[in-house]
Amino acid sequence: MITTDFLSGSPCWVDLGAPDTDAAADFYRSVLGWETESAGPDTGGYTFFKSAGRTVGAVGPLGEDDGRPAWTVYYSVPDAEATAAAVAKAGGTVRAAPMDVMGLGALAQFSDPQGGDFAVWQPKAFPGFEAADTHGALNWAELWTTDAAGARAFYTEVFGWSFEDTELPGGGGTYTLLTPAGAGPERMHGGMMEMPAENLQLTGGDADWHPVFQVDDCAAATAAVEPAGGGVMMGPDDAPGVGRLSVCTDPAGADFVLLEPGPE
Repeated sequence: MITTDFLSGSPCWVDLGAPDTDAAADFYRSVLGWETESAGPDTGGYTFFKSAGRTVGAVGPLGEDDGRPAWTVYYSVPDAEATAAAVAKAGGTVRAAPMDVMGLGALAQFSDPQGGDFAVWQPKAFPGFEAADTHGALNWAELWTTDAAGARAFYTEVFGWSFEDTELPGGGGTYTLLTPAGAGPERMHGGMMEMPAENLQLTGGDADWHPVFQVDDCAAATAAVEPAGGGVMMGPDDAPGVGRLSVCTDPAGADFVLLEPGPE
């Protein structure tokens, strides 16, 4: 599970790059009930998303050279500079070198060798989101990639994650569970699945990290997506042993998953 007791290599933040931050806020307010709060006049329009009063992520303007509208998952690290060096050594790309963010921490943004974008956060005064594994908060981080073996080698070198393969029912392929280095299975934070490039149309065939947000009622949340201007790519469907989920896009095309966990 994802918690706010952040381990090295565990998800600690998510933010959305959007061409219209006000429209994005309206959409996620309709679907997930989020409130918004400005991060301040010196942040270029960066705005926090809150669920039940607790910060769960943010949205910021999409710059001209920032690519498609998309969510970015951040992983907590003790040393962003060392992580950047590990990314380059493992064959990834440093898209934004480590930089200080107003004394709150240091961030850096990367791509893995298959083109999957992700980021890291070295916390100082700000550790990360204030809620996880509850309605409206991050529940899981998932990677769709064209080369699971290559991705596994890369993230082993960068984060030291442990991996556990499980076969999906009905011959659906292999799903790999991700856990921070040295942690037990109760701290699994994400999954990885290999698929052909033609199934990754939103990214033009590149790997895709996307967030999974927990909801109390997947059917109700999914039903709100299209009236708010988004799209439903799949679901709601039952996933045995997991819960009920749907794969969606917001009005700008950023993809995310809604998950109503099943009974434990």
